[in-house]
Amino acid sequence: MLVLVIGAGVIGLATGRALALRGHEVIVAEASDAIGSGVSSRNSEVIHAGMYYPSGSLRARHCVTGRKRIYAFCESHGIPHRRCGKLIVATSDEEAAKIAAIHDQGRANGVESLEWLDRSQAVTLEPQLNCTAAFLSAETGILDSHAFMLALQGEIEDAGGAIAFLTPVEALGRSRQGWLVRFGGASPGEMLFDAVVNAAGLGAPAIARATDAYPAERVPKLVLSKGNYFGYSGRPPFSRLIYPAPVDGGLGIHLTLDMSGRVRFGPDVQWIDQLDYTVDPERARQFYTAIRRYWPGLPDGSLFPDYCGIRPKLTGPGMPAADFVIEGEAEHGLDRLIMLFGIESPGLTSSLSIAEEIADRLEDRPAAALEW
Repeated sequence: MLVLVIGAGVIGLATGRALALRGHEVIVAEASDAIGSGVSSRNSEVIHAGMYYPSGSLRARHCVTGRKRIYAFCESHGIPHRRCGKLIVATSDEEAAKIAAIHDQGRANGVESLEWLDRSQAVTLEPQLNCTAAFLSAETGILDSHAFMLALQGEIEDAGGAIAFLTPVEALGRSRQGWLVRFGGASPGEMLFDAVVNAAGLGAPAIARATDAYPAERVPKLVLSKGNYFGYSGRPPFSRLIYPAPVDGGLGIHLTLDMSGRVRFGPDVQWIDQLDYTVDPERARQFYTAIRRYWPGLPDGSLFPDYCGIRPKLTGPGMPAADFVIEGEAEHGLDRLIMLFGIESPGLTSSLSIAEEIADRLEDRPAAALEW
């Protein structure tokens, strides 16, 4: 089967790898000139454990299974990663109730090694922390996301697949032989494929609208949520990731570490109407206020604008977070076409698990049992 995967972000690369390793011919079409240049390169690089999501949801199922697979992949392929753990902290009674619910949800989702801590226990682990209560997620970690994506690209190419850079997809048309895909760019043209996977991230709804006979009512409205990050100029004050109680639209301005030990804070939640990747230095005021709730010792003048990402959300302010949308023929009625919408956090963690489901669905096989 000749398969086109649209988008060389982490989901597209993982899907291309899964299909190529099963013996399919794979082309990954990427509109830009590099892998992971969109959502996949603008996140916290966190391997999530899986406690934030409703039981039975795609986000919960794929995060828990994907986390186990991504750790195994990193270990077998020499990808820099660290199971550093994180503390989810409360600084008020209201927040304590909120994180207690997250703790219970994690247990319901089968997340291992969750430990509830009182204030003294949390401060023993992280002396600079301020909190009224916390819980430890020992399975949370970090990785070098670009090294991970490079490894996925390498396995696609080793298995005979290819990445077509600067190759935007303009339209998908149906024919008796399969899907006729029209490409733009410097060398425009058409090519016939047996199957297509739309993993275009922020561009996925536009691809769906350009797909022959795709039901217009199934194309979701894309809601843009910008997440800004600020770097920290001092030495790391914590050895673990520190997450506050979640806020509307996100997980709160948290402290993360990268593989070099550098500290980053973010993301915040900024609802926007158009793509904009600039970080407003004035937003640092909100960061100082939020961070000092759990780290009062944050020095003045120590934060600087770093980068931002834009989440492909399906719901807006004040609305419950939407689940991942993975649609095939059973949902939209079109053979050998997989549409992916709203693959935001924990998409990186879930990528290898999502990829296997897509491969199973294209092969008309029962989905593999997901681990809990």
